[in-house]
Amino acid sequence: MNLFKLVGNAIRYLYDGAIEIFSPSPDQYPKTGVQPFDGDPHTEWIDRS
Repeated sequence: MNLFKLVGNAIRYLYDGAIEIFSPSPDQYPKTGVQPFDGDPHTEWIDRS
């Protein structure tokens, strides 16, 4: 009887891990997309060679 519980617990452990890996992500991040560059480019070129 104890062996059946041990095997059942091992199968449930593996099953729960597989469900966690293959289920959709619960994260609710905002949809941002590509953001354009709004800053000023560096105007002075410095050659460091």
